[in-house]
Amino acid sequence: MVNRTVGARRTVTSDAPMISTVTTPVTSGVHHVEGQAAGWTILTDGAPRRGAAWTLVDAGYPGYAAAVRGSAEALGLRLADLAAVLVTHGHVDHVGGVAELVGGRDVPVLTGEAEVAHLHGEVTENTGPRDLLPRLHRHGMLPWVVHVSRHGATAHPRLPAAGGAPDGVPLDLPGRPVPLTTPGHTSGHTCWHLPDAGALITGDALVTGHALSRDTGPQVLPGFFHADRAGMLASLDLIGDSGAGTLLPGHGAPWHGPAAEAAEQAARTAQSHL
Repeated sequence: MVNRTVGARRTVTSDAPMISTVTTPVTSGVHHVEGQAAGWTILTDGAPRRGAAWTLVDAGYPGYAAAVRGSAEALGLRLADLAAVLVTHGHVDHVGGVAELVGGRDVPVLTGEAEVAHLHGEVTENTGPRDLLPRLHRHGMLPWVVHVSRHGATAHPRLPAAGGAPDGVPLDLPGRPVPLTTPGHTSGHTCWHLPDAGALITGDALVTGHALSRDTGPQVLPGFFHADRAGMLASLDLIGDSGAGTLLPGHGAPWHGPAAEAAEQAARTAQSHL
C-alpha cells in the first residue's frame, strides 16, 4: 500500500515556473519533497530551524533548483548552511540542480564509489531521444517530455569535484546517511539508508509513481530507463534486506511499510513495466 499520510503533507508552489512541490515530514529530521517530475530529501539533526546544518539528497532537474531551495527555506533552512549534497545517481533529474545550489561554495558532493565516474562525466548511462521518440504515443509521455525539456532534461551536467562514499559506512552529516550500492538503474546507483529514521532513500531503484505509469505504489521505472535491467531487479533484494520501514523514492510519494514487502511488490510490476 502507499501511505500518503506519513506526516502532514504541505504543497508549496515555488518561484520556478510550473513547478509545485509536496513536502512530507517522515520524522522531525527527515523531509521528503515530491516535485512534479523528480523528488529530493532534506535531512537535519532534529527539527529544522534557522542556522541548522542540513543535508540534501538529490537535486532535481536544472530548472528545479529554485524549487529545491524554496522547499528548504519553507522549513526555515538556509542555503548557506547546506552541509553536503548526496546523490543517488548521475541522471540529470537528480543532479541537475546541484551546481546552482552549491554556487561555488565548498560544499561536498558525494555519491557511492561506483557512481563517481558517472558524475564526473567519464561514463554516460542516460536515456535519450532515440529511447523516447518511438514511445511518444504512450501514456503520459508527451506532456512529461514537454515538462522535463522545459526544465533542462537535455543537459548533461558534470560534477568533477564529486567524491565517493564507501558502501555501508555512515557519514558524519545531518541525518547520518549510509550508502547502499544498488546497481542496475545505473552501474553505481546508490540508495541512502537512514537507520535512525528507519528509512531508505531509494532514488530510481524503486519508485512509487511516475508520469509514465498508471500505477501507484512500489514499482520499477519503464525498462528503457535502466542501464542493466537484470541488475536493477537483483538490487530490489538489497532494498528488501535493508530492514527499512519507510521508503523515500526519487519519483512518487513516500511508502510506509516493510521494505521487503515493497521490494516484492515492485518486482511483480516489472513484468508489465519492463
